[in-house]
Amino acid sequence: MVPHVETGCKALIKLTENTDSRHRSTTELMRRLWRENIRHFTGWLMLAILLMAVMASATAFSAWLMKPVVNDVFIDRNQDLLWPIGLAVLATFLIKGFANYGQAMLMNFVGLRIIADTQNRLYAHLAHMDLAFFHARSSGTLISRFTNDINQMRNAVSNAITSIGKDFLSLIGLVVVMFIQDWHLALIAFFIFPVAIFPIVRIGRRIRKVTTNTQEEMGLFTTLLGQTFQGIRIVKSYGMETYESGRIAEIVERIRRLNMKAARTQTLSSPIMETLGGLAVFVVIVYGGSRVIEGETDSGAFFSFITALLLAYEPMKRLANLNAGLQQGLASAERLYALLGVKPRITDRANARALTNVVGAIRLDDVRFFYEPNKPALDGVTIDVPAGKTVALVGPSGAGKSTILNLIPRFYDIDSGIITIDGIDIRDVKMESVQANIALVSQEITLFDDTVAANIAYGRGGASQDEVIKAARHAAADEFIEQLSSGYDTIVGEQGIKLSGGQRQRLAIARAMLKNAPMLLLDEATSALDTESERKVQTALSELMRGRTTLVIAHRLSTVVDADLIYVIVQGRVVEKGTHAELLARKGAYKRLYAMQFEEETSGQPLVAAVEA
Repeated sequence: MVPHVETGCKALIKLTENTDSRHRSTTELMRRLWRENIRHFTGWLMLAILLMAVMASATAFSAWLMKPVVNDVFIDRNQDLLWPIGLAVLATFLIKGFANYGQAMLMNFVGLRIIADTQNRLYAHLAHMDLAFFHARSSGTLISRFTNDINQMRNAVSNAITSIGKDFLSLIGLVVVMFIQDWHLALIAFFIFPVAIFPIVRIGRRIRKVTTNTQEEMGLFTTLLGQTFQGIRIVKSYGMETYESGRIAEIVERIRRLNMKAARTQTLSSPIMETLGGLAVFVVIVYGGSRVIEGETDSGAFFSFITALLLAYEPMKRLANLNAGLQQGLASAERLYALLGVKPRITDRANARALTNVVGAIRLDDVRFFYEPNKPALDGVTIDVPAGKTVALVGPSGAGKSTILNLIPRFYDIDSGIITIDGIDIRDVKMESVQANIALVSQEITLFDDTVAANIAYGRGGASQDEVIKAARHAAADEFIEQLSSGYDTIVGEQGIKLSGGQRQRLAIARAMLKNAPMLLLDEATSALDTESERKVQTALSELMRGRTTLVIAHRLSTVVDADLIYVIVQGRVVEKGTHAELLARKGAYKRLYAMQFEEETSGQPLVAAVEA
């Protein structure tokens, strides 16, 4: 990656974020969180909250027990109450412990279910997006949504429910105990804490902003890691290890600074609560102690009050920190919902029907297509591919050949004109049925980090092992597969890194063989191979093309001399068409391109010539 790519990636991420998302209020986001992610688990959550209420009651009861412990056991020295009170304390803590275990397990179940459901929903949504969507966003940004954002959202939901269910109820129970024991002291103690509300709300707003920036940086970080790991051979061959390490170090440092800023902001609530807590305890000790000394209250009530106040401090502190954690989760939820709100540009029409009984005749009629405004990639292209015939597209790089192949399965939609299969506009039928009748083999082979058999079986769901082996044999792949360490069970590595280029290509052909679609699109399937590999792949391709409608893009014209029809594409237009012999006889663009390749192959020296001339 060039030095300015990091800046470009970051700008792209921010641009797409601004395009996709609208500012949402906290109330709107919380309502949507409830409606889309939480409401389905109401029963489990009610049971968890019930157990939290049991915990809260046990906590409050343990504080109340301090009065008989002090008055009856330590002051009055009542031997008869020693065991009952001791057993009551033990039972209280046992109940509290089991209730805590139950609510924690339920909350983990709900939290993990929310993660799984949201990840499944997000992937299902993204899987149906068009190619333009993925080209506008880095993979790291999207992966960050599945990991960082969803986990932040889950933590916010779990912490919010736990704080409301456990901490708030515990606080209520302890406050009740404090008012029962000494309402004067309770009023004095709780007059202090509302002062903390305003700075804590402000802290939450700052946390949300910092979290958004951190997640953006994490998306960029994931992107850079993926690119450098996939391109590690290039990194090493050009001696760029130090450069890439420096780039990674820069973004790691930016993430560290943002996390440090978030930590500083979030922990600001701690000194606020500690100061106010200390002030409350100071007032209670001084004023409450004087009331005990003067005989206005007894020691047991005072110690019970102090115990309740100290026990109330932790849930109160967690409630104070709740807003900061909630804002982190809401920032992530906002990003997730923005992504879920993006609609695919290419969709089925309302009355679209399935494409059935396909013969395979393809026609592009006066097709125009733009990647960018005022720069047509295709400018009035008309191409006929008769059913069962082989038609080749040739021409210089960037002429629009691959664009034509991308338009037929509706990876993109045309801007004007019409594309038909068997005379039916492909926009009038379901995309799924169009793509089900097309097999694509390109020079950029995609293999998954799975077994050889699994990669071939990707061509048709539910294919048997015998069908996989049969497809491999037809693709001339069986011989090298049998020589692999585990045969068809060999793991090919990420993008098939453990296989040669020719082997990867033959697996892709076997996959297309297994699909057995009536239409075949070949995008320079042999351009990057050596002569021996090309010969084997070409043999496999000939087997694959038999009886199918085939549209092939060829870099080496020698591979398409037998095509039924050849179209020459230059600058998004068809400049010539005919058979190999007819085009040579015309002495036009095809003749010049053919002569140029022949001279290059015989001399071994690459020549630069303008086909457009």
